[in-house]
Amino acid sequence: MKTILLTSAGTNVKEEILKILPKPANQMKLVQIITASKPEKNKAFVEKDRKGLQEMGFEVEDIDLEGKTEDELRTLLSDKDIIFVQGGNTFYLMKYIRESGFDRIVKELIEKGVIYIGVSAGSYVACPSIEMSYWKHPDRNIVNLTDLSGMNLVSFLLSVHYKPEFREILKKEISKTNYGVKILTDSQAILVRDDKVKLVGMGEEVRI
Repeated sequence: MKTILLTSAGTNVKEEILKILPKPANQMKLVQIITASKPEKNKAFVEKDRKGLQEMGFEVEDIDLEGKTEDELRTLLSDKDIIFVQGGNTFYLMKYIRESGFDRIVKELIEKGVIYIGVSAGSYVACPSIEMSYWKHPDRNIVNLTDLSGMNLVSFLLSVHYKPEFREILKKEISKTNYGVKILTDSQAILVRDDKVKLVGMGEEVRI
């Protein structure tokens, strides 16, 4: 079964992560992809999630995609049950996803039953395009990425960290995109199991 959980704020939806596990957390191997966080001055969100994952029972191994070859990544990820892709700078992350071959590897692993959990940027890159990274933060393309294609693990776009003050800008940008868009608060996530897509977490679905 293909299982993808796309979150706005990682372990804020701890209960939803626990629900999708086929066995106890301490019996599963989890890797945290930290690449997107590297350009960020404040990395407290990574530590928050690491602590949250450890409290759930996981041992957390960090991997940086930058500088890795596809063969190296295949070896590092070959025995993992969960790939937890952290937030940060979406453009930076997408650059090294492509350069390392992570995009090819992760599709194969998901088909084999490995669980993909995205956090913010880690959720954005799972979409068919990362164009939504420009919507609220037009200055974030620090690597001058021109190809905004995502990994296409899901068929829709996301907008995360929703607050009411973003409503008008989202309304404008959503009207211009060719994709369906799902909006998440920091207490919500999208669960994709095979072809079923479900909003999980707390609160009503945000509609623009």
